[in-house]
Amino acid sequence: MGAARLTIDLDAICANWRALDALSDNEVETAAVVKADAYGIGATRVAKALVEAGARSFFVALVEEGIAVRGMLGTQPDIYVFAGHMAGKSDALVSARLIPLLNAPDQMSRHVENTPSHPFGVQLDTGMNRLGFEPSEWNDCKGELLESAPLLVMSHLACADEPDHPMNALQLDAFRGMTDGIPARRSLAATGGILLGPKYHFDLTRPGVGLYGGQPFGEARPTVHLDVPVIQTRTVQPGETVGYGNTWTATSPTRVATISAGYADGLLRAAAPGAVVFAGNTPCPVVGRISMDLITVDVSGLHEVPGSLQVIGRNSSVDAFAEAAGTIGYEVLTSLGARYERVYLPQ
Repeated sequence: MGAARLTIDLDAICANWRALDALSDNEVETAAVVKADAYGIGATRVAKALVEAGARSFFVALVEEGIAVRGMLGTQPDIYVFAGHMAGKSDALVSARLIPLLNAPDQMSRHVENTPSHPFGVQLDTGMNRLGFEPSEWNDCKGELLESAPLLVMSHLACADEPDHPMNALQLDAFRGMTDGIPARRSLAATGGILLGPKYHFDLTRPGVGLYGGQPFGEARPTVHLDVPVIQTRTVQPGETVGYGNTWTATSPTRVATISAGYADGLLRAAAPGAVVFAGNTPCPVVGRISMDLITVDVSGLHEVPGSLQVIGRNSSVDAFAEAAGTIGYEVLTSLGARYERVYLPQ
């Protein structure tokens, strides 16, 4: 069984970063979110390319992710950790020069006690109820935190991918109410927030999924191409079924190709039967269930079956595959498996 090839276009990722950067004023810094192994793409390779493109700040979810990125980038870029200052992580934060985004009073106390001179940022809850100081906690701790000069004060939008959602304006007002007049730099916008316009940009933006070709950044260049080898083809006669559970039955003689990837590789089982793969520009619908290692595809429309079919690429975006599975591009990207042969361009 041949391995599928996942081609990752670093130039496209850098082009997407530059395009998002161009949407802000020159005074606004555009950072890059490389958490979850750069959304499954490969954090160290992506971060190195983005530094060369001009990025100076990076965001990760966990200390362990930050250590890996720091090992690639050296001492200069700022690396912020969304999880903040967790118990047992003080030494690692200091040794890797990572900047925790403090989320609550207990993290503030831990930071003051364990690493009082180490840089930090602050995350505020403006209505998402996920991470960050709540307004009452911020009021109680604001003076002490600001006296210690945080490098950044940030919050996160819950509905930025829906531009007309009233939550966006509510969170913007809450963030301004909590931070107007403070001396620290501020950040509110990830990819969706950048697209909402300049009033959401503040001093630093934090694009994530838009770098990797995902919605809501509709102008993004595709960054990944997934080509899956064809193992076998057969003709399925009317009345015969394909795959587990007999979920698809041929109504006419149908040429079916079996390709060597499946849900173990992050191609979600729920995407069948709506997913479509491509041979060049010709769509080939998935038939039957997606199994652990294999997908069956109707190739009756092809004059000649190629050696591989493209699951994600020029004609089928990561978001299109995600829509077939009833999910979002983020989940598909971060699920792309370890069995792929990964090729980075330029090499």
